Amino acid sequence: MSIIQRAAWVSAVGVSIVVGGGAANAEASEVRLGGAGATFPAPLYTKWVAEYEKVAPGVRIDYRSIGSGGGVKAITDKTVAFGASDAPLTKREIEAMGGPDKIIQIPAVIGGVVPAYNVPGLSQPLNFSGEVLADIFLGKISTWDDPRLQELNSGVSLPKLDITPAFRTDGSGTTHVFSSYLATQSPTFKGEVGAGKQVKWPLGQGGKGNEGVAAVIQQTAGSIGYIEQNYAVANKIAYGAVRNKSGKFVLATPETMSVAGEGAATTLQGTVLRADIWDQPGDSTYPISAFTYIILYKDLVNLKTESEAKALVNFLNWATGDGQKFANQMDYAPLSSGVKKAVDAALSTLTHNGKPVK
Repeated sequence: MSIIQRAAWVSAVGVSIVVGGGAANAEASEVRLGGAGATFPAPLYTKWVAEYEKVAPGVRIDYRSIGSGGGVKAITDKTVAFGASDAPLTKREIEAMGGPDKIIQIPAVIGGVVPAYNVPGLSQPLNFSGEVLADIFLGKISTWDDPRLQELNSGVSLPKLDITPAFRTDGSGTTHVFSSYLATQSPTFKGEVGAGKQVKWPLGQGGKGNEGVAAVIQQTAGSIGYIEQNYAVANKIAYGAVRNKSGKFVLATPETMSVAGEGAATTLQGTVLRADIWDQPGDSTYPISAFTYIILYKDLVNLKTESEAKALVNFLNWATGDGQKFANQMDYAPLSSGVKKAVDAALSTLTHNGKPVK
């Protein structure tokens, strides 16, 4: 099963796995946790759930890949144990959850949003700049043989083929990351489209979730869209290098995304942790990198029992600790030691009915 197929399945039915069994684990087997949100890290979260079953008998975890907007709504409504979003909470969203002293937001991993495309006949990755990407999605560059694209790709024979931009139709942290980056590269894009989890794209074809946009790209010759790098790699979709702040064309890899996150540790303070890591300096930095976040209530009032609270805290400590070793395997970048220290401090403040969760 491809990652696109698997993610579509996850979106429909969630990741639902009972861990362990037998009479000795009868009580533990009844511990169930639900999470929902971002599609960006869904393949890794699927892997985490599958691996966690090996170390935590009796825990059932259900993660629904419904998009960052859906994840924020679900945790705000207290219908899940945790929410997941590629976009950090806004001030309004924080207030809707009771204010900054009531919530915890932690980076879970680093990912990269890539310009993925379907241009027949090419044998090497294309180069893009932020300005050119902005003008493609504004409709100002409409064919692949445009002189500005040709200038960035000297020696490559680009076809006279119409460009079809592909975009997310749902509330999406991936859209937040990509549109925020483009807004730093083009004043026109910032003014006409702006940045956010859901923006009004002037043209193109939409798809739901990273998997939906990936499907549009695969099915449409001449298309270009923005998806998480893991989806591109796993499904053999071509994606390009992006010119960074140092003027270097860099492909998204765990190493180049990790460089983007290295400087963030000193800015992560308190329990509502956030840092925008796109367009960071450095010759080897991939410029459209971002944290993806897990969102919780500081006092786990949305969980009924102490057993549920302990199971959730144990899972999150494992995911941001030992679970990070699976990030590189799936083309994400693990949290640096400095970021991990800030995450550990935030998680240590979790309580259930006012009592610390050990």
